[in-house]
Amino acid sequence: MKIKEITELADKDLREKLAQSEAAYKQLKLNHQISPLENPSQIKAARRDIARMKTVLRERELNK
Repeated sequence: MKIKEITELADKDLREKLAQSEAAYKQLKLNHQISPLENPSQIKAARRDIARMKTVLRERELNK
């Protein structure tokens, strides 16, 4: 996800998307441990998306 897409989401939607992304990230890591992924950079991209979402949520908390 791009940062613009993340900032356009409402807090509730962003929290839901974050939970979904974290679950998908854990599943990717598990799948990679069992049998190597064809594109292991997916793990890196998922981790960065999660970090972006957490950063936006934290910025919103601090601005309130």
